Amino acid sequence: MLLHLLAVGDVVAQGGLDCLHRHLRRLKKEHDVHFTVVNGENAAGLGLLPQHAEELFDAGADVITLGNHTWGKRQIADYLEDNPYILRPANFAPNLPGRGFGLYEGPQGLRLGVLNLMGRFQLDANLDSPFRRADEILAGEGAQADLLFVDFHAEATSEKGAMAWYLDGRVQAVWGTHTHVPTADAQILPQGTGFITDLGMTGPARSILGVKPENSVARFLGQLPRRYEAADGPNRLGAVLFTIDTQTKRCCQVTRTDLTD
Repeated sequence: MLLHLLAVGDVVAQGGLDCLHRHLRRLKKEHDVHFTVVNGENAAGLGLLPQHAEELFDAGADVITLGNHTWGKRQIADYLEDNPYILRPANFAPNLPGRGFGLYEGPQGLRLGVLNLMGRFQLDANLDSPFRRADEILAGEGAQADLLFVDFHAEATSEKGAMAWYLDGRVQAVWGTHTHVPTADAQILPQGTGFITDLGMTGPARSILGVKPENSVARFLGQLPRRYEAADGPNRLGAVLFTIDTQTKRCCQVTRTDLTD
């Protein structure tokens, strides 16, 4: 069969949540989506609260991934322990709450593995190597999966590309999150892994990375720091559809499915 996986970019604040509620289920129906992974680390602005996670699931997410703002709202810690459908980067310190890999039931009994990793360049050099951690998980619990998908939350495009090429042929899809800017490099690597550098974001369209433009402009003009606020106005949903041939275990198509209110 052809399995359709939808990966949705960083949901930003209430505008992003509302946009997801308005459009995600229709988008899934339109593209016959079997499984949906949504990055939710900015749903509360910086971080995620349990009620926002429930909103993401209610909107149609099967699994939620996180990133460098995982601990922006400490109230999420117990939720991470209790809910296996929400992942934080697997290369965080092992004593921290939650998990970075999940194994989920897909169509026709397929076992779908989702791995959340975080890059180190300009984010947090104290993290374990995401490359080494990927190797460990793929050789361990990841070996139980029929298909494997990776959300790599990273700043540098080079680090995201390096991860995709490193995992080419060992996983079916790798996508980047974090920078909130959609990239146009959807591709299938030589050994069959689908890849895109960044999904983009789901949130305010007339903004700088989801934030009111004047907030960011003020920072670059050297003005007094001000609290970042989510921008008003229409929203956009950044998402990419990966089509996987479950017999060959190769990605056969990577398609942007963005939309704007």
